[in-house]
Amino acid sequence: MKAMDVYESLRRFVMVEGGSRRAAARLFGIHRETVDKCLAFSAPPGYRQETPRAKPKLGPFLGVIDAILRADTDAPPKQRHSAKRIWERLRDAHGYAGGYDRVKEVVRERGRRQRDDRRPVDR
Repeated sequence: MKAMDVYESLRRFVMVEGGSRRAAARLFGIHRETVDKCLAFSAPPGYRQETPRAKPKLGPFLGVIDAILRADTDAPPKQRHSAKRIWERLRDAHGYAGGYDRVKEVVRERGRRQRDDRRPVDR
């Protein structure tokens, strides 16, 4: 991957060879603040979202989704609600006007959280 090669080369240039940060920015064609970020982490940290994404349309229905998923924990696997079925129920019974993708994201996140809660603790 080209980005990782640049990352490693930049760190080597500044930390091992003793090049200046300004010279590294000029040599690699990136901003000086980006050079500082590269030097701060041994591996690229990736994207970090500072605040959770707002859900203005879905917000009032989160309690309904949680109730459906809680009720599904006792149901056999074949009878549990899929994200699409939950979206259809919200749309038809509760008047939800938002899209399926937002519901799918919430269901996936809540499902992960439930699986993590049920995982046994290693000792």
